[in-house]
Amino acid sequence: MSTTAPTKTPALRPTVAQTFVAMMAREVRVMRRNFLSTFIRVLIQPLMFVFVFSYVMPKIGPGGGGAMFAGGSGGPTFSTVLVPGLVGSSIVMQAMMAVVFPLMMELSWQRSITDRALAPLPIPLLAAQKIAAAGLQGLIGGLLVFPAVLLIHAKGQAPSVHIDNWPMFALVMVAGSLLAASGGLLLGTLIDPQKTQVLFALVLLPMTMLGCVYYPWAAMHHIRWLQILVLVNPEVYVNEGLRAALTPQVGHMPVWAFSTVLVGGTAVLSWLAMRTFTRRVLT
Repeated sequence: MSTTAPTKTPALRPTVAQTFVAMMAREVRVMRRNFLSTFIRVLIQPLMFVFVFSYVMPKIGPGGGGAMFAGGSGGPTFSTVLVPGLVGSSIVMQAMMAVVFPLMMELSWQRSITDRALAPLPIPLLAAQKIAAAGLQGLIGGLLVFPAVLLIHAKGQAPSVHIDNWPMFALVMVAGSLLAASGGLLLGTLIDPQKTQVLFALVLLPMTMLGCVYYPWAAMHHIRWLQILVLVNPEVYVNEGLRAALTPQVGHMPVWAFSTVLVGGTAVLSWLAMRTFTRRVLT
């Protein structure tokens, strides 16, 4: 009686694409598990700004400064000006924080980043996965802000928001999220984890205050030197792009200017971030 030797089943090795998708699926599961805390963290700041500037200040009246935001002379209400800025700032802050702080923990003395580096994925693609995951969180963060900025306002202060150009809106939302995520990864690999306070004092706070969140870039023409200086701030282009897509009746930066920076800047920052990330992981 003859017996045949059992044939060995070849070991299945995951492809790069399968590994990338599996890591993204893990990020989505983590986001879904932490959705409530993420929802609260994303909404609290824009909710407070909308409540104060679109509800409290108009209710106070001229004596309390409410006339500044009443949309006098047929101009847009302040809530209209505020919508794109708050959505854009939420995108930028959420995307950057989603990659900076976890990365700083992974690059600390415990070096937990080594576990990720053992995945069957080239290290530059591991950096790209981090950018994609953080960009997704930034995109979701921006979308969550819309209910607050559209529904909370005083009587007669409803924002005039309408998406006339959906492709432009989608481009700004996606490219802005990836731009912020790649910038966050670059900062996370350049800043010493022990000096995170520098990130807030010298990067995040100036980005928000000078990012054309509460006023359009075109309105800064009386302060020409500052109007030119803020062009180094990537958040300006995200907010101005959303202003062009959501509130085209408000003065905004030319479409070619913000679209070029959003697309080109994302490519450049992603390339730089992948290089610095690879160097930090291998050293």
